[in-house]
Amino acid sequence: MPITVSPQSPSFFAEVRGVDLTGPLAPEILAEIDAAFDAYAVLVFPGQSLTDEQQVAFSAHFGPVFTATNYHRPGKERRLRPEMADISNIGHDGGLLSADDERRLHGRANQLWHTDNTFKHIPARCSLLAAHEIPPSGGNTEFADMRAAYDALPEERKREIDGLIAEHSIFYSREKMGFTGFSDGARAELPPVQQVLVRTHPVTGRKALYIASHASHIIGWPVEKGRQLIEELLDFATQPQFVHAHRWHTGDLVLWDNRCTMHRARPYEEMTRRRVLHRTTVSDEINSVERARRERTSAA
Repeated sequence: MPITVSPQSPSFFAEVRGVDLTGPLAPEILAEIDAAFDAYAVLVFPGQSLTDEQQVAFSAHFGPVFTATNYHRPGKERRLRPEMADISNIGHDGGLLSADDERRLHGRANQLWHTDNTFKHIPARCSLLAAHEIPPSGGNTEFADMRAAYDALPEERKREIDGLIAEHSIFYSREKMGFTGFSDGARAELPPVQQVLVRTHPVTGRKALYIASHASHIIGWPVEKGRQLIEELLDFATQPQFVHAHRWHTGDLVLWDNRCTMHRARPYEEMTRRRVLHRTTVSDEINSVERARRERTSAA
């Protein structure tokens, strides 16, 4: 029986029903999911209620799953298994994190528009976020379709930005929110990296803006001029016609393509309401600058 894919937005984001992700999936079902993923870039699978093990197993279909690192809490025990990023406001005891807890302070930067792991040399292909507990109001996640945003740019602006390279750093994005609590080891492990400003999707061939809060400046440009361009593109790409807000329900699993979308968390009553989500992130194959060079060589 085929799955049901229902678009939730004019240009991207679809709801997928008729599939149980808790066990192995037939090749034809996985092929349908892959096709929907390439077409819509963001998929929500309602009512899944996956265990962490089941989420990791489904994530691995899309590629190697990153092992999460406590960049800001060296030596601290993790609440979740190594492949899981803890997008929650609770601690090991199940209680709400204190107001000054570093995990809480670090996580507030998720309210900036971003794309996962662009601050790593090999960035993320996709991410999967599972909702375990949801507050009664607030806490939505907004997604931006960077393919549609690129398509809508004036041709002169497209010519200007094609081929540009930006420097990305997690320290740059976190400092915007006042967080500087990284260890020396983390700073050594995560030096600034270069990513293209415009990506070509390897399956669909569509171009997309590839920017995020981690993008600091444009290589070869004066820093302030590059930052102005990045901010202008961020403002353009997050206009309402390119954005879809997902209202979470317990049991939702949302899968998104980091190569052609941005996302951000929205505020909620985080000091009094629990919000528990577990994220897996799948690695891409190669750095985006290196991929672009290979593509140019192949086309020559």
